[in-house]
Amino acid sequence: MSSREYPAFPIPGVGVICFKNDAVLLVQRGKEPRRGEWSIPGGAVEVGETLRHAAQREFHEECGGEIELRDLVDAVDLISRDEQGRVRFHYALIDFWAEWRGGELRPSDDVLDARWVSPAELDTYNLPAWSRAVIDKAAALRKQTR
Repeated sequence: MSSREYPAFPIPGVGVICFKNDAVLLVQRGKEPRRGEWSIPGGAVEVGETLRHAAQREFHEECGGEIELRDLVDAVDLISRDEQGRVRFHYALIDFWAEWRGGELRPSDDVLDARWVSPAELDTYNLPAWSRAVIDKAAALRKQTR
């Protein structure tokens, strides 16, 4: 098994931009990379798992509840380097958007907190520019389907 820290290859991961009415679900990461930072739910793809299945599984594991997974939004790179410039983490992330369909929001032990956030409140969560961009793109795609 390869290590997620200082990996030999990029690790494929998925993210889910989930909407409930006009709010989007944000989670506060409980593990590195980005521990304590706010983000969209997601995680690594397992061997033998499709991207869509990984997105549904990761969302359910991190947040509980039921979602309807919709369309691909974007693919982004998360590359974090240490003080010597070596790649400490490298994830190739594939993001989907989804609609909340019900159930109980239950943050897992991988998540410090989970909140439904209105578009007007997003800037207060200090999201990285690429996270905010993918949320905005998902909102635009969602609007096109209505």
